[in-house]
Amino acid sequence: MSSDIMSVTKMNEVFKKILSAIEESKTEIFDIAENISKECNELQTQLETIKENVSKIIKEVDELGKTEKNSRRELLEVSRDFVKYKEIDIRMAYEKANALQIHLILKKQQEHELIKRRTEVEMRLKNSEKTLEKAEQLTSKLGVVQDFLGGNMQDIANTLEGIKQKHIIGRKIISAQEEERKRVARDIHDGPAQSLANLIIKAEVCEKLLDVDIEKSKEELRELRKCTRESIKDIRKIIYNLRPMSIDDLGFVPALQRYIERFQSDTNITVDFIILSQVALEDSIKSVSIFRIIQEVLNNTRKHAHATFVEVRIEMNSNDIAISIMDNGVGFNVEDTKLQDKEDGGFGLVNMRERVELLNGNIEIKSEENIGTTVLVSIPKEDE
Repeated sequence: MSSDIMSVTKMNEVFKKILSAIEESKTEIFDIAENISKECNELQTQLETIKENVSKIIKEVDELGKTEKNSRRELLEVSRDFVKYKEIDIRMAYEKANALQIHLILKKQQEHELIKRRTEVEMRLKNSEKTLEKAEQLTSKLGVVQDFLGGNMQDIANTLEGIKQKHIIGRKIISAQEEERKRVARDIHDGPAQSLANLIIKAEVCEKLLDVDIEKSKEELRELRKCTRESIKDIRKIIYNLRPMSIDDLGFVPALQRYIERFQSDTNITVDFIILSQVALEDSIKSVSIFRIIQEVLNNTRKHAHATFVEVRIEMNSNDIAISIMDNGVGFNVEDTKLQDKEDGGFGLVNMRERVELLNGNIEIKSEENIGTTVLVSIPKEDE
C-alpha cells in the first residue's frame, strides 16, 4: 500500500513536471510568435519605405544620367571648337562633366545598395512569416497535449499557483531579454551601422577625388578618420552597456565608482558616492544586477529629475546590501507614474522592481514634487 502511494506520488510529480515544461514551452513559443509578428510588421513598414526610396532614387539616377550625358556632349562640343571657346571654357566644361560623373556613380551605388536592401528585407519578411505560421501551429499542438495530460491529473488545482508564479518569472526574463536585444539592435542600427555606411560612401568619394582634387580628398580623408573614431567610440559604448567589463577586472565598487565619475562628466550632475561598509560580492550575476539597478536609477535622474545633486549610499554586510539613492530634482507622483509605467514604459519603475524581486530583494520609492526622490533598495547577500 505504501509502495502504491509512493508510486502515485512520483507519477503525480512527473505529471507536474511535464505540464510545467509544456506550459513554459507554450509560453515561450507564444512570446516568440508575438515577437515575430511584431518583426513582420516592422519589416513590412521598412519594405514600404525602401520601395519608396528605390523609386525615388531611380528617378534621380535617370535625371542625373540625362544631365551627365548632356554635360559630356557640351564638353565634346567645346573641345572641338578652339576658336569659339577658350581654355578656361574647356576646363570648366571638363570639371562640370567630371563632377556630374562622380555624382552619378555615387547615386548608382546608392541605388544598388537600396535594391540589395529591399531584396534582403523581402527575404527576411518571407522567412519570418513562415516561422510565425510554424510557431502558431506548434502552440496549438502543445495546447492539445496539455489539455490531454491535464485531464489525468487529480491535484492540478493545488499546483496552479506555483506554476503561475514560475510562468510570470519566466515571462519577465524573456521580456527583459527581448528588450535588451531590441535596445542593442537599435543602438547598433542608429550608431555604428549608419556610421559604417557613411564611411563606405566617403571612401568612394575619396577614391574618385584623388585624381581630381587632392586637397578636397585630404579633407574628406580627415572627415573619414573622424567618423571612424566616432564609430569605434559608439561600438565600445555598446559593448560596455552589454557587460561592464570593469566589474570583472576591478570589482563591483571600483567599477561603480568609475561609472559614477563618467556619469558626472557627461551630465554635470554632482554625485556624492558613499560606502558605509563593504564586503566582497562573490556572485558576479548579482554584482551586475545591482550595478544595473543603480544605473537605471541614475538614468531616470538624468532624463526626468532635472537634478543638480545625487547622493548614492551603499552599506554592505554579511546579511544584505542596502542602497539609498537620493536626488534634489523635481520629484513626481509615484502612484501616477506606476500607471504610466504600465502603459508606455514611464520611468522604468516596473523594470527596477522586477530586477530587485528576481534578487529576492525589496525596493521603496519616495518622491515629492519639487522636493526630490529617494530610492531605497535592500537585497540579501546570499540567495535563499
